[in-house]
Amino acid sequence: MNISDTVAVITGGASGIGAAVANTLAQAGSKVVLGDVNEEQLEQVAESISIAGGEVAAQKIDVRQEAEVASLMDLAIERFGRINVVLPSAGIFRDAFMISLSKEGKVAKFMSTEQFKAVIDINLLGSFLTIREAAMRMVDNGWPGVIFTVSSINKAGELGQLNYSSSKAAVALWPKILVGEFHARGISGIRVVGIAPGYVETPILKGMRPDVLENLLKNVPLNRLIRIDEIASLIAQVIENEAINGTTIEIAGGVISRGLVK
Repeated sequence: MNISDTVAVITGGASGIGAAVANTLAQAGSKVVLGDVNEEQLEQVAESISIAGGEVAAQKIDVRQEAEVASLMDLAIERFGRINVVLPSAGIFRDAFMISLSKEGKVAKFMSTEQFKAVIDINLLGSFLTIREAAMRMVDNGWPGVIFTVSSINKAGELGQLNYSSSKAAVALWPKILVGEFHARGISGIRVVGIAPGYVETPILKGMRPDVLENLLKNVPLNRLIRIDEIASLIAQVIENEAINGTTIEIAGGVISRGLVK
């Protein structure tokens, strides 16, 4: 699929992977539609794309709200006539051990229901609503394209991330399930591909103390953080390569964990 022939809908488009992918696709000629809960940053990203000559529309949405996600899809169709690429990159983390003990060996802290539910609602429910609403419109109108899921290298599990890892493990499975469902129902022309980044060059990680960052990277053969533009480049390649389907691709620099590559 030629990127210049696509309309891409991206949630979490105000920052991080979502913003980087939006810029990369717009530069390649795609029309991009962005949604995010952070309206101020969302408008800044949209303005930047527009100034650079890209075609863009943006709308504040909460990915947990079915009607708001549907509205974003309708905006894409209203402004640009179709949907071809979907990237649900809205996500959060609320790290905590499920149970932490005091010096006396008694439970002192625990992962709250809110900490668990907040991550599941945005990372999992939000991704589901985004994918479902886009897929229904793509199928009904015969629009070909690619539906992405955004997983993580920590889909393999990480201490203190029972909530986050659970959400990322789930969406890593979705390409295999959804491609199978589409095939079983005679739906053709829509691919589903997951992306699972490793330690990414985000403000949080870049702002770590040098010794902490060095310790984090000692088990990354690449010996540095993954750049946002490298993830955006991979997504662009997947869009153009129609043989990639029904899988989740790790882009992590070869993270080593417990003596094995995750």
